[in-house]
Amino acid sequence: MNLPNKLTLFRVLLVPVFVFLLLFRGGEEMGFRIAALAVFSLASFTDFLDGQIARRYHLVTNFGKFMDPLADKLLVSSALISMIELRELPAWYGIIIIAREFIISGFRLVAADKGIVIAASWWGKWKTVSQMLLVILLILNLEPLRPATELFLFLALALTIISLCDYIRKNLHVLTEGGL
Repeated sequence: MNLPNKLTLFRVLLVPVFVFLLLFRGGEEMGFRIAALAVFSLASFTDFLDGQIARRYHLVTNFGKFMDPLADKLLVSSALISMIELRELPAWYGIIIIAREFIISGFRLVAADKGIVIAASWWGKWKTVSQMLLVILLILNLEPLRPATELFLFLALALTIISLCDYIRKNLHVLTEGGL
């Protein structure tokens, strides 16, 4: 197993640690929130790092193509669901974000069955970055950062919807080939 794939697996293993730290005692312990922030930030950084290493050293694998986006979805979805549990994010918001991930995953599964690889788009990458920054702001939950948090709530949602529309527009043929 190469280094990018190990980093991806490490990110997956960090998810339950992150959730435990964030939800410990109802999220009221700032020390645990800071620890959760550190774990989330480390996990987010591994997302950037594994992609850079894989592309630079030609270590892209099918395992990585499958697990890297899955690890991202696990990390961000776990964070959003935890924020709903802490009553710091409305459920409808998390549902929209997670529904988009299911739709794109479905597209990718159908495409893979046809031998087509649907690569991540720039919209999708910016969506992920905005969601990760949003989660960091939500974890911090600091009043002086409230305007930035509100901005990223809007930005992450907008990029989620835009990237979904972009994937559908570019890949609708995957579903329509052979008839609906």
